[in-house]
Amino acid sequence: MDAKRRFIATLEVLFGKGVSERLPLHELRFVYSKRTGKVKYVMLNDTILCTFRSDGGIALSIELARLLIHNPRFMDSCIVVSNDVAEYVAEGRSVFCKHIKYVGSNIHVNSEVAVLDGDRNVIAVGKAVLPSSIIKCMKYGVAVKIRDGIGRYRVVNK
Repeated sequence: MDAKRRFIATLEVLFGKGVSERLPLHELRFVYSKRTGKVKYVMLNDTILCTFRSDGGIALSIELARLLIHNPRFMDSCIVVSNDVAEYVAEGRSVFCKHIKYVGSNIHVNSEVAVLDGDRNVIAVGKAVLPSSIIKCMKYGVAVKIRDGIGRYRVVNK
């Protein structure tokens, strides 16, 4: 299986069938590991979209989440937080259950999650600690550990 088909198949297994329809597939570039010869990164215009993991999954980036958010099926792998905590989540802080306004049905333990603010803008990506069925009824505890947030790239003038 070539890299492009494997990438599309992985996206559709993880996030839902047809989620990759709007991706600019002809512009994607695949970077291979020199040691193993396997795909290491998927890039678009010198921006890393995702990293392939050894377990067959991918590590979602903010840029890929922004491309996939236009597909309604991807919302099943997203969490929407209240706007009062969006700034903290964007800086890389964990998402707590009590701050979640919407949780998608495709969220399982250790699954990749895109975190959105109240306006449905991608503010962070991370890994789920709890499944969606538990997140919906919990009022305390960590729901998502954030790996990367948009606030980490802000330059603060001192």
